[in-house]
Amino acid sequence: MTYLATTRLDVRRFAADDVAAFTAYRADPDVARYQSWDTFTHAHGTALVEAMQERELGAPGEWFQLALEDRDRRVLVGDVACKVNADETREMEIGFTLARAEQGRGYATEALNALLDHGFGPMHLHRFTAITDARNTAAAALLNRVGMRQEAHFVDNVFFKGEWGSELLFAKLAREHRPAPRLPTTTDPASYPYPSHPPGGIR
Repeated sequence: MTYLATTRLDVRRFAADDVAAFTAYRADPDVARYQSWDTFTHAHGTALVEAMQERELGAPGEWFQLALEDRDRRVLVGDVACKVNADETREMEIGFTLARAEQGRGYATEALNALLDHGFGPMHLHRFTAITDARNTAAAALLNRVGMRQEAHFVDNVFFKGEWGSELLFAKLAREHRPAPRLPTTTDPASYPYPSHPPGGIR
């Protein structure tokens, strides 16, 4: 199932055929450097892809992973993750991982812009957040590029891979967002399990 389409990408549900490519780029030490995992095996990839078959985009309190596929090449280039806050369901946290060979080509920018458009559009979200390692300058630059503001710099706030690490918090509000030019979604928005009007009014 394709949720979103950008100029070059299908942003879709993971499939069993993705496991090999998914595992390969996540097992790359350079890709994993600022991520939560130390090792990523074929079994890890299979388990995650299988788990995603039971989840839906927008389910509160659950991370949902979306595959990023180059439409012309039919190549998995990375993934984005999103989780709606279980306590405040109009806030979503996002993350992203790109295969090393596909970095620097603008894929993550396309994918995040599409996700922001969809979140602030049909999903009626109020706020997006993202957290990155303070040393990950490429991720911080990407988040700035899609219009997210740095709201905080947490110093030595997390013990991560054997050492204390610092993190940056980025956010964007619905009123700050301007939709990015892209192709329309390839699935019917009316079929999504979101209300036609945001609950509780607009903040």
